Order: sequence, then C-alpha cells, then structure tokens
Amino acid sequence: MITLDAIEIQKIIPHRYPMLLVDRILELEPMKRAVGVKNITMNELQFLGHFPGEPIMPGVLLIEAMAQVGGVAMLYPEENRGKIAVFGKIDNVRFRRQVVPGDQVITTTEVVKIRGNMGVIHCEGKVDGQVACECDCTFAIMDPKNS
Repeated sequence: MITLDAIEIQKIIPHRYPMLLVDRILELEPMKRAVGVKNITMNELQFLGHFPGEPIMPGVLLIEAMAQVGGVAMLYPEENRGKIAVFGKIDNVRFRRQVVPGDQVITTTEVVKIRGNMGVIHCEGKVDGQVACECDCTFAIMDPKNS
C-alpha cells in the first residue's frame, strides 16, 4: 500500500498553503481509491471569521479537502503528473456533523467512473468514526493553462 506525507503530496497536486487541505495519504491505490488525513487546527485562516468564538470548518473547504484526497489518487500515475483535476459538478452532498479545531478528518475516496479525462469519485469524511460529510465529485483532468 502506498502512503504519502505532505511533501510527497505536493509533488502530485498543485495546491499550496493555504489551500493544501490534505496532510497525509494513509492508503493509495492509484486511479481507484485513497484514504487521507486533514488535521483541523485553530490557526487556520478560515477560523478568523467562521465563526469568531465558535469556529466551524466551512463546508466548501471540507468538500475541497475531501476532493484533494481523490485528486491525489487520480494524479498519482506518471502520465497525469503536472496536470490538474478540476471540479465539474458536486452531487449528493450531505453534512452530518460540524468539524471544529482539534478534529481529524479521515477521508476515503472511491473512483466510481472514469471516461476519457472525466471521472466521478465518491468521498466520505469521518471524524472519530462518524461521517461528517459525503459527496460525489465529477472532475476533469486537464493540462494547466500556463503550459
């Protein structure tokens, strides 16, 4: 089983601080599935305003964090290195609990379908074994515009 730390993740997906939202990949089967970790810490910029005195991880950032785990699975193969995975659509989103500083989100992504450069991944993020969020992300694998 392939595992990756934050430095290795940055060799695969283009995200950087403050938008790199996956800290470690625990399991990776390229083009099939990935399990990743996002540690939620109070010093993240979004908690300055969401919400003062009662910090909650914004749902859109939670979805982005989960999608980045799937992006690692899709961009890991050598033929996809240097490319980007961009959202086409997000379906079946369910938020089941709040995510707050101190939580650790364990995301499991499964590739549901691939056709050409398009695909669908199912994402499920859990905190302490409870589902916090799940969704289906449609994406396209593309060359960056500046290449």
